Amino acid sequence: MITFDDVHKSFGAHEVLKGINAEIAKGQVVCLIGPSGSGKSTLLRCVNGLETYQRGRISIDGTVVDAASPQVHAICTRVSMVFQRFNLFPHRTALENVMEGPLYVLKENRNQVRDRAMALLNRVGLADKTNAYPASLSGGQQQRVAIARALAMRPQAILFDEPTSALDPETVGEVLQVMRALADENMTMLVVTHEIQFAREVSDSVLFLDGGRIVEQGPAKELLRHPKHERTRDFLHRVMHPV
Repeated sequence: MITFDDVHKSFGAHEVLKGINAEIAKGQVVCLIGPSGSGKSTLLRCVNGLETYQRGRISIDGTVVDAASPQVHAICTRVSMVFQRFNLFPHRTALENVMEGPLYVLKENRNQVRDRAMALLNRVGLADKTNAYPASLSGGQQQRVAIARALAMRPQAILFDEPTSALDPETVGEVLQVMRALADENMTMLVVTHEIQFAREVSDSVLFLDGGRIVEQGPAKELLRHPKHERTRDFLHRVMHPV
């Protein structure tokens, strides 16, 4: 469903992505792991047009993602994104945040959008928080609102950029539980994460990035238990056995 073909991305003279090749099939959960600065988040942002890439090609269901194209907006509504820092509108309630995209981007009927938003908040366990503002919600609750907001666009795929890294350890589990449920429903997901246990249990495959390149990729259980590349082994040891 999502294809990366020799993707290169630079910020000025600094090359962040150095020839990324990968494929994510419909219904797959693929986790991107690697050290900070390896290009994981930049790769996600190139998928939904938030960043432009200079060489290569990214395509969604065969349609090329080109941030300079007039069609990029329509293409990118098919792929939702959940950010590390939630990115909720602070002056809007949980319900209003979830309704925002379908109302103002997709131009859908308000009553239908409201009903779907209510159902989605219930789905992520926040039926009692519809009128709450982000400042009154915990980090885990805010991130679940963000996931409901992503789902409200009825996307073909969802991109997650370190969705638990800004959370208190006690609230990480409630967000991962929602993501596990989405995986069980065959939602196509591309996830930047340091949650190795989640990647092992839920993802179909893992891409290990370092220095803007995919050093190793393969089935999650195989790669995370028996990595072949020395750099992958070193990274996983450091993540799972911090000093």
